[in-house]
Amino acid sequence: MKKIKEIAIYGKGGIGKSTTTSNISAALSDAGYTVMQVGCDPKSDSTNTLTGGKSIPTVLESLRKRRGNLKVEDVIIEGFNEIYCVEAGGPEPGVGCAGRGIITAIEFLKQENIYEKYSPDVVLYDVLGDVVCGGFAMPIREGVANQVYTVSSADFMAIYAANNLFKGIKKYSNGGGALFSGLIANSVTFPAQKDILEDFILQTKSTIAGFIPRSLTVTQAELWGKTTIEANPDSNQAEVYRKLAKSIYNNKEEYIPSPLESDELKNWAESWSDKLLELRKQEEGDFKI
Repeated sequence: MKKIKEIAIYGKGGIGKSTTTSNISAALSDAGYTVMQVGCDPKSDSTNTLTGGKSIPTVLESLRKRRGNLKVEDVIIEGFNEIYCVEAGGPEPGVGCAGRGIITAIEFLKQENIYEKYSPDVVLYDVLGDVVCGGFAMPIREGVANQVYTVSSADFMAIYAANNLFKGIKKYSNGGGALFSGLIANSVTFPAQKDILEDFILQTKSTIAGFIPRSLTVTQAELWGKTTIEANPDSNQAEVYRKLAKSIYNNKEEYIPSPLESDELKNWAESWSDKLLELRKQEEGDFKI
């Protein structure tokens, strides 16, 4: 069996994790690789832009309906450019644990030997990164993924989630857990935002895999139910995703980052707040009507 590159991409909800993951999948597929994307978010919307904006059957819901008679063909749907799309799904509202649902879904896919049947070159797991516990930690804890990335903006809560992910990687690393390979800086518009993320990376002894600028091209494509790679293949933003996908595929960095303790993170954030306040004052002083 050929060696498969398995990549987990984490990120705080709403940070652009699924958008980024789907565009990486589309770019890798466009480059000739056989790609599978597994959505591990209970919202089950990871692969929407790969399937024309359509929802696909989730593993958990299908297992409940089929009562053990589920076939992998029922939950692996071909999307854009023959990308294999899978959604783990979540429990019924108000019942069960979303994390446990992810464990059940991934175990089902493993038991059904999906890699032997579909022979992907790359598998991307799109994982909610607000919390790193239970099933959400499975790609790290069980070493399901070879490499782990996180999507983050310069906003504090996104950085807070990234720092928590670093703690999870450090905790599980002694037991054969997956290691870190880079932070994907998303929605970077101003130089100060880049400076904040680069300083966070410096403080945590980690690396940046790439910068993604905020762009209306992405918004337009998603309103069509498509990735930027499909909807606007000749755009500058599509080229950003292609460059990022190539970099990630060829990246061999795997390491344990150094997360900040709670007090250290708070002090670091406050120091940057003071710096930004001074920048604002300068800008307002320079601006005259």
